[in-house]
Amino acid sequence: MKLHLHAIASTILMTASVAAMAAPTLTPQECNDYPFVQPAGDLTHAQVMQNLKELEDVGYRPAPADPYYPRRIERAEKKLQVEYRRDCMHGNRSGNING
Repeated sequence: MKLHLHAIASTILMTASVAAMAAPTLTPQECNDYPFVQPAGDLTHAQVMQNLKELEDVGYRPAPADPYYPRRIERAEKKLQVEYRRDCMHGNRSGNING
């Protein structure tokens, strides 16, 4: 019985790791939506709000009179740059990171 449960657990773990490795990569448009990628034109309000949401998703919390500004937002931007390199810099994509 223990051997059977071990085999099932191993199969589940292998399936999960294969699924993670086969996860779809981001499209060029999704890669261009990162906050620090130079836009082609002016940003829309929706893009600014999306950029703020992405910064908040990696830990940035905007606050009035923040004594740690800009250090906190810079830390969040660095986290996003790590995600960008992981998601978008596969050798077959090029990106323009400013900063």
